[in-house]
Amino acid sequence: MIVPTKAGKSIAMGVRRNRPAAIAALILVALAVACFAAPLISHLFGIDGGTVNLLARLEGPSFQHPLGTDELGRDLLIRLLEGGRVSLLTGAAGSCAAAFIGIILGIVSGYAGGRTDAALMRVTDGVIALPLLPLLIVLAAVDMTKVGLPEQFTTSESASLYRIILIIALFGWTTVARLVRAGALAVREREFVLAARALGSGPLRIMFRHVLPNVISPVIVATTLTAGNVILLESVLSFLGLGVQPPLASWGNMLSNAQELMWSAPALAMYPGTLIFLTVLAFNFLGDGLQQALDPRRRRIL
Repeated sequence: MIVPTKAGKSIAMGVRRNRPAAIAALILVALAVACFAAPLISHLFGIDGGTVNLLARLEGPSFQHPLGTDELGRDLLIRLLEGGRVSLLTGAAGSCAAAFIGIILGIVSGYAGGRTDAALMRVTDGVIALPLLPLLIVLAAVDMTKVGLPEQFTTSESASLYRIILIIALFGWTTVARLVRAGALAVREREFVLAARALGSGPLRIMFRHVLPNVISPVIVATTLTAGNVILLESVLSFLGLGVQPPLASWGNMLSNAQELMWSAPALAMYPGTLIFLTVLAFNFLGDGLQQALDPRRRRIL
């Protein structure tokens, strides 16, 4: 079996040896620290990202506003950090929730086999066949008050964020499920699994204590890559006005607000667009680095 501590050290060493992956990890850590420290930065500099000042709209960079102000006179730096917190949280929570569902369905399908495997894989194929972006647009446009949710929740600032995470989790688990199923099919007949079964271990203990640790490597890679895709999906939905709703900021709705000012104030679109690009690129490089670190054949080449 794989020892988790040794696997963790191997992953860390592999990422450090891969320069693009190491740089990507540093970029993501720096972005996360800066974004989640936005309230502290706002307090230290006495800047409120939500304060509207129409007399100071579209100002250039200054000591008081390092990146200038937006179309409503709000500080652009604090808005970018607050929007990054929402976008990163959406990417992390959405990809982890989708991975959790995929792990459960994939390991049950692979270990059980037979009709259970066939039924779960047909469901997976059906979800894969759905056009994801149009489906997300339709579901994001649904009025939550008409599905029985309390009005107090639907009118809150975070309701749109929770809805996007839920939609992504419900339809983004298929890749992880297929990866876990393939690994479980290969592992379930290994000697240590047969020995655990002979000693009287139940199916749940075998699946999550013996099978899952040996198929988790591709799941880590897939989840990392999915996080970048989730940020892109959130940005697209927010750009279309169906994602995170103002006054809650995200990089996507900041792009949406800037589209009418592309020529007069291009910085309003350039900053969030650049951050989305860097974040998604960093997740992709980190995913490639993790794939190399977790693949013994490629690790020997490095």
